[in-house]
Amino acid sequence: MADVKRIAITGAAGQIGYSLLPRLAAGAVFGPETPVILQCLEIPPALGALGGVAMELMDCAFDLLEDIVISDDPRTAFAGADLALLVGSKPRGKGMERGDLIRENGPIFTGQGNALSEVAHPQCRVVVVGNPCNTNCLIALNNAPNLDPKNFSAMTRLDHNRALAQLAEKAGRHSSEVRNVTIWGNHSNTQYPDFHYATIDGKPATEVIADEAWLRDPFIKTVQERGKAIIEARGLSSAMSAANAAIAHSRLLFQGTPEGEWTSMAVVSDGSYGVPEGLVSSFPVRCPGDGSWEIVQDLSFNEWGKERFEITVNELIGERDMVKDLLPG
Repeated sequence: MADVKRIAITGAAGQIGYSLLPRLAAGAVFGPETPVILQCLEIPPALGALGGVAMELMDCAFDLLEDIVISDDPRTAFAGADLALLVGSKPRGKGMERGDLIRENGPIFTGQGNALSEVAHPQCRVVVVGNPCNTNCLIALNNAPNLDPKNFSAMTRLDHNRALAQLAEKAGRHSSEVRNVTIWGNHSNTQYPDFHYATIDGKPATEVIADEAWLRDPFIKTVQERGKAIIEARGLSSAMSAANAAIAHSRLLFQGTPEGEWTSMAVVSDGSYGVPEGLVSSFPVRCPGDGSWEIVQDLSFNEWGKERFEITVNELIGERDMVKDLLPG
């Protein structure tokens, strides 16, 4: 058996946490030979519910689950963590603007960044799931001076999966046959789901789906608005698919992307594709399997794609400027 891995999960009693925790306990990220300790963080009013979730995890009798920690103190939950999944965030209330949501969540991720910096394993990988995830990630990494900014990423794998599914459905194929879609920019309705380098069963997606009008309009809009459509259909936000995407994102970090493929991940920009350095934007990335990532280079945009890309990057710049007071230095 491999050395035990400590996985911290915030908002662990919520809907996403409920779908996420059993898969983490079953080895979905680090593999079937690696025992795990789940370190679960919640706000005080939810600790009772979290206790019930812990009972269920115990009752599952997972072979790999060494221990469960429950706490309302981030320094307890993040202590020695090898992977931290920041799922918990304040949800958008009725009538709340996106800017209001960003300001409400800012202090949460400032505090969590500080705590991670103080007590997590120095090589801890931090995956931000709670929305608005790009800017929450930007805040957290700027408040974690003891961790490398490249240890942080935000989840756009859910959007990536949605794009795979839409292309597969349109082509009458299985989603496993679709490769190399890209989500550029922000996890919001400005994101740019890019199909130009995607393949379906090894052929260019634009050849398999010879319907440019569909690719440029219904496909883009469906991916951008999928979360809203799910809320309207089930009365609750997407939880199962979000948990699944968080697992996929984390597994690729630690087990690597398949040869010749990339995934979509929001990471700190090094200036690639003209995205301002330091901004947390979604790019196509490859992961070697050691927790690191690298941005895929030398992709190009046509004029139409460039316009979509600039819209979402400009939104991220505006969000960064909105929280400048929370970004030390």
